[in-house]
Amino acid sequence: MAFYRNSSFLLSLLLITSLAISGKTVHAARVLLETRLPKVPDLSKPELPPLPTFPTLPEPKLPPLPKVEVPLLPHVPTLPKPEMPELPPLPHLPNLAEPTLPSIPALPKDIPIPSLFPPHSATSP
Repeated sequence: MAFYRNSSFLLSLLLITSLAISGKTVHAARVLLETRLPKVPDLSKPELPPLPTFPTLPEPKLPPLPKVEVPLLPHVPTLPKPEMPELPPLPHLPNLAEPTLPSIPALPKDIPIPSLFPPHSATSP
């Protein structure tokens, strides 16, 4: 607590400084809102020179291509379908008895609720 005496002085100095700074900011903002911007004159649109015209070139003519004779595809014989042997019948499985599940015991309806603090009693032992 070495600076206990100076703390009130520093707090008051901080308050006065913040008030002085905020006052200038508000005044500067008000000046910005009230000032008018100078009017900029409209500029004339520039005129571009006309585009030059290019002479049209004649389309080149290609010589006709000779017809190519394509030979016919050779005949490929089809393969016969292979015959698959029949599958043997599935063996008969005996019906098994279904297992019985154990029954779930019923819970009692009045279960005491555990608590960390015992209930208050009117009489003391």
